[in-house]
Amino acid sequence: MSASLTSRLPAPIPLLGEHNLSRRAFEQLLEAPDAASVMGICELMLSDLGIDGQLCWRPTSDPADTPGSVDLAEDSQGARTLTLQYHGLPLSEATNAQLAWLGRIADTRLRQLAETSRLYDAISRLAQAERLQRALYAIAEQAGAEHDMPELMRSLHGILGSLMYAENFYIVLYDAATDSIRFPYYVDTVDAEPPAPDEQIPLSDMPNSLTWNLLQGGRPLMGSIEELSQQLTGHFVPVGPYCEHWLGVPLMREDRVVGGIVMQSYRADIHYSRHDLELLSYVAQHVQTALERHGAHLDLEKRVTDRTTALREANRVLRQQVLQRQRGERLQAALFRIAELANASESLENFYAAVHRAVGGLLYARNFYIALVDGDKKQLVFPYSVDEIDSDRPPRSHGRGATEYVLRHGKPLLVDGAAIDRLIAEGEIESFGTRAVCWLGVPLVWSDKVMGVLAVQSYSPQHTYTERDQELLTFVSYHIATALQRKHASATLKQAYATLERRVTERTHALALANRDLREQIAERERVERRLKYETLHDSLTGLPNRTLFLQRLEQALQRNLANPRELFAVLFIDLDRFKVINDSVGHLVGDDLLFQVGGRVRACLKTRDVVARLGGDEFAVLLEDMEDAGTATQVADRIISALQTPFRLGVKEIFTSASIGIALPAAHYRQPEELLRDADAAMYNAKDGGRHRSAVFDDRLRREALSLLDMEGDLRHALIRNEFVPHYQPIVSLADGRTIGYEALLRWNHPERGLLLPADFLLIAEETGCVELIDWQIFEQACAQAHRLVGEHGFISINVSGRHFRTADMDQRLLALFERYKVPTSHIRIEVTEHTLLENPAQVKRMLQNLRNHGAGIALDDFGTGYSSLSYLHQYPFATLKIDRSFITALPADGEETQGLAVVRAIQALADSLHMQVIAEGIEEESQRQALLKIGCRYAQGFLFARPKPADAWQSLQGPSAD
Repeated sequence: MSASLTSRLPAPIPLLGEHNLSRRAFEQLLEAPDAASVMGICELMLSDLGIDGQLCWRPTSDPADTPGSVDLAEDSQGARTLTLQYHGLPLSEATNAQLAWLGRIADTRLRQLAETSRLYDAISRLAQAERLQRALYAIAEQAGAEHDMPELMRSLHGILGSLMYAENFYIVLYDAATDSIRFPYYVDTVDAEPPAPDEQIPLSDMPNSLTWNLLQGGRPLMGSIEELSQQLTGHFVPVGPYCEHWLGVPLMREDRVVGGIVMQSYRADIHYSRHDLELLSYVAQHVQTALERHGAHLDLEKRVTDRTTALREANRVLRQQVLQRQRGERLQAALFRIAELANASESLENFYAAVHRAVGGLLYARNFYIALVDGDKKQLVFPYSVDEIDSDRPPRSHGRGATEYVLRHGKPLLVDGAAIDRLIAEGEIESFGTRAVCWLGVPLVWSDKVMGVLAVQSYSPQHTYTERDQELLTFVSYHIATALQRKHASATLKQAYATLERRVTERTHALALANRDLREQIAERERVERRLKYETLHDSLTGLPNRTLFLQRLEQALQRNLANPRELFAVLFIDLDRFKVINDSVGHLVGDDLLFQVGGRVRACLKTRDVVARLGGDEFAVLLEDMEDAGTATQVADRIISALQTPFRLGVKEIFTSASIGIALPAAHYRQPEELLRDADAAMYNAKDGGRHRSAVFDDRLRREALSLLDMEGDLRHALIRNEFVPHYQPIVSLADGRTIGYEALLRWNHPERGLLLPADFLLIAEETGCVELIDWQIFEQACAQAHRLVGEHGFISINVSGRHFRTADMDQRLLALFERYKVPTSHIRIEVTEHTLLENPAQVKRMLQNLRNHGAGIALDDFGTGYSSLSYLHQYPFATLKIDRSFITALPADGEETQGLAVVRAIQALADSLHMQVIAEGIEEESQRQALLKIGCRYAQGFLFARPKPADAWQSLQGPSAD
């Protein structure tokens, strides 16, 4: 039989009859005080039933189905079951029924006893919490009471004794500066020689003692001497009387050990528990705060007492200094008032106002404020401010004001108007609010940190502050800081207590609502997550997938293609033509509407599975999947271009636009989706270069051009470092006799792999990368370095200066400094500029050219007749030479007949002669061109007919240019 017998009986058995349970035993069972009594009463009742058996307790975890046993009741408090072990034949049905009823009554009483025990435990914990709370209140009250230190220690001892066994109790304080300790309070029933309260004992005098280990380890210690010896193996030497049990916790201040609280038991029946350790550790924090507050209070009283004594002595010795005595009395009253305010229960607002009144009794404080550092918000707050001009001082971030200056340096600041201007000029402070005639601020320091500033200021010359005022306010600030610290600590403690009580009250209600709130939060979070996921993967304007989602789909398509190359796909990169013009002309709102409609039209041109995404701005991307062949991508691109040709109706406006599309198809070398998107982008730019409104497929040619462009950019930057750019010089000769009168320096690149490169091979890339100006200056410098060897005392070297250089305001000064550094006469240098250069900032260009001409440099107008030609240039700018562009020279007739080209050149020559300008014809390659130029009076030229450009070394062996 098992305990299930008690649960199967439908109803109780009557208590009447020969073998029924006695009513007296039944009443005793319901009044049994504990489980043992229940067991004893059950034994009596079994005896009344005539059952031969024995009752015993069986652990509930053991098997229940044991022959010859019956489980009567379960004691949940002891995790055990009351079992009857009987002898003889199996019990009758009537007896089993009576046993079941007995077991039910016993089980009910055991449950009642267990519930009563739990209630007593809860009441005990509540009572203990109340005792702890009263103890903490008592500690806080003792800290503010006017007791001396021994009396405070005795009070703390009594408070701790109400919480735990504390017959033997002492407090030790540690001074890290001197590495010494003292025992301000020591009570021990066994130790016959307790240390004196004021005796400073070097910590080294008691090495490896329990007190030494407590202070050095900075962690609680608890146990018997044997247990502590095992915990502190190799670092424990017993000192003092032998105790049965020892408990000590450190007193901490900012992670530093400043002392400890120790309790000892000399009784074998009293040992401290883990609960005692936790309780003492918690209470020790408040004891430490109380000791510090009381110490500060005693220190304040001592200072006040000392100050009073000093004032009395000063009054006795210097009776004539009445004003000084009155000032001291006011200071004394202010300090006493501040001390009273620190212990009063008034609000912080009233406290600040009272402090203001106290300071106002000492010096002029009509304009007064207190600034505190808010560490949580990293701001400077002004809890109290009274000012006749700046009535409001909102919180602000730390800046460069006078208040922040005091915070940074941690020392007082006394400044007048001149000193404020000096500090502003030095960048130490910036002006905040109305400028004061005199400003005085002192730091508020507690816990060795500058936590705020106390400031007074005057807007009137009749009220200024002196060094004595600064000393006075500094002294007062110490007490105000101490008072503020106490106020904040008290407010924090009260708030903690209030919060604790409120949380206890709210906890029951919060637990009831927790499940409902949790379900609502989960539902809300799921909704937000779905929304965030959608917004993360879609464009907010068009509702289309964004770059992230597009790249995810593209990566999936790429992986399928790598696994099965027959699954073709394509990437289309779409860019609207002239979209910026539309945005600038009709506004961004219309532009956004246009982008929305463009997305819809592109979506309409695709299959359901295809993806269209907006990448940003006016750029869209399309992923085409399940294509039959590569030509499908071009067909879809043409369909999109055609769809976008139809005008868009945006409000009352009709907008026309077009698109350029780049196409990238999968290949074996693609591993990342970004690579396909990049190449489609490159193909789109190729389509734009081809005339826009078209599509282009990325192929090997574009890949080679992209790689070549990238390599060229890198080579350009390395060439600048390695000085691979050199000038090649082409002679400028006299047409009559072929004499060399000068050279033009032409740019060349000695590429280490591709050989000598002309400007047409790299100049465009250099301009896009911003390297062209650095390249020009390398050419200018080499031309100046080679000028003397190349032209000697006669002739000149022409250098080409592009319009980019004239954007720099001191370009002419840099050129003149370069000529000076290489000792090149400015008369040997000609500056060649094009007509296009004159269009950019003409005033600045004219000023620079005139300055160079004034210093002797020649100015030549290059490629005359090919740009924005204007005859006004010739008399507005200091040109001495005109260079006729080779396009006019190439058009000269071979047989000498009169043509328009010849007439133009003759007109240029006549114009130059009338303006007394030298004319140089460029690009002479035929003898007939030379003869035609001689006939019209042109005297100088350059071209392949005379010589090709060569390095300077190639011309050194030849005769230099002659004078002309």
